[in-house]
Amino acid sequence: MIKNFFNEFKTFAMRGNVMDMAVGIIIGAAFGKIVSSLVEDVIMPPIGWVLGNVDFSDLKWVLVQKSAEAEEVAIKYGAFINTIISFIIVAFAVFILIKAVNTLQARMVKEEAAAAPTTKKCPYCCSEIALEATRCPHCTSEIKTKK
Repeated sequence: MIKNFFNEFKTFAMRGNVMDMAVGIIIGAAFGKIVSSLVEDVIMPPIGWVLGNVDFSDLKWVLVQKSAEAEEVAIKYGAFINTIISFIIVAFAVFILIKAVNTLQARMVKEEAAAAPTTKKCPYCCSEIALEATRCPHCTSEIKTKK
């Protein structure tokens, strides 16, 4: 029973879509770190400089000051602003990726639709027949094939 369970799990885990999902999650996590660094280290410093040397990661509302008995309790809205900007960048990147994939898929569908025909018209009764047909199934005329 336990052996069957592990065999089923191995079959599930080794499916292509599960492996693809795992790779996507790993790449997504790495991309998230890159975007966080982009926001915190590249985008926000110039914005903070323009706004009068504001460091967004330090912006907070202190509810309870730090004391010997307790840690500081604060609402860190600057970090929240950084996270919102990171989300917008990731959402935009995903939008561009999905848009590109959809465009590529639409192009592939058009190419498949424009692929070689699979039927031809009978020269006698004008019915659609298979390209390989040597006799029309509708009028039973013999069709000459081009070689």
